[in-house]
Amino acid sequence: MSQHPQVARAEALVDLGRYDEAKAVLAARLQEDPTDLPGWLELTRCHLAAKETDQAVEASEEALKLAPEEYAALHMRARALRQAGRMEETGAALRQAIRVDPHRWTAYATLAEIQPWLSDGDRQEGLRFGREAVRLAPEEPLAYESLYKAALIAGDHEVGRWTLTELRRLDPTNALAVVMQTDDAVRSPGVKAAAAADLYADALTTVPDSPWLRGGLDGATYRLLRGTRWLALLCVAAAGAMVDVFPKEGEVPRELPIPLGNRLWVLVVMAAIWAFGAWRRYRKLRAGVQLNVRSLIRRGRWSRIVLAQAAWAMLCALLISQVPWTTRTPSQALFWAGIVPTLATIWFDRKKKR
Repeated sequence: MSQHPQVARAEALVDLGRYDEAKAVLAARLQEDPTDLPGWLELTRCHLAAKETDQAVEASEEALKLAPEEYAALHMRARALRQAGRMEETGAALRQAIRVDPHRWTAYATLAEIQPWLSDGDRQEGLRFGREAVRLAPEEPLAYESLYKAALIAGDHEVGRWTLTELRRLDPTNALAVVMQTDDAVRSPGVKAAAAADLYADALTTVPDSPWLRGGLDGATYRLLRGTRWLALLCVAAAGAMVDVFPKEGEVPRELPIPLGNRLWVLVVMAAIWAFGAWRRYRKLRAGVQLNVRSLIRRGRWSRIVLAQAAWAMLCALLISQVPWTTRTPSQALFWAGIVPTLATIWFDRKKKR
């Protein structure tokens, strides 16, 4: 189809996101020649991009009146109907497009994505349409994306993994492939919070604008911060053991106050717990994860609560171990004050994100 210069100008404006200007140009062109099929198709695309669904459906209908057997008109009509949620009509338009030109991949790809949601929906049929799209366009990433979605719906994990591999081969920065492969890696058995955070940070260097990856990195970082409470609780336990806060029945309790040397020694134990449990691990994290730790503490309410609880437990541990108590009652009260609230919150916030 030949394209009028005004339509070509409108196409460039749509690509730039200047939809109102594009609509004005197309309105002038279609008033001049209401039979300009490329003009109606571009107007439909403009309305779709601007999320003006009803107008897109109307424009696609005008295009289809001009060329009921034109593949481009049928496929654009299907796009508009799909955005409007009219799936049965979308499927009918796509099948008509395939009958008109069975060698174009785009209608097969769209059918692969919507086939399971039609009244005669068949997940395996959707997979078949996706494979056909890839066969017709073996170098087109969007065809593989449609096949992956069909495979995901059909539960065919082998085809899904193969599709993602091919996507990365065609386009190493493909957002769908990067996100889904990262998700698979993070969900692998034995992947802990630090490794998950590194995987998300690696993926973000490829797809920096992915909200899913950023959310995943925040979640993994929050899991790292949650781990600091266990270190603080270990310190409380170490302090309690040093003071012999709950002496066993039948045994002679440790004499109070605890000697200064013993109190200083427990500080060494606490320092070792934090050095190996937190600082050493933190230093091994990627720079991007380290930055996200600091960022999440500023942004995340629960992240700040977690650190405050770790600080509270450490304060209790220090008071237990460093104050030369002459009776065990204060130490016992501090021990439970450091342990119970933190343990209760660990259970409560285990499903929080940040």
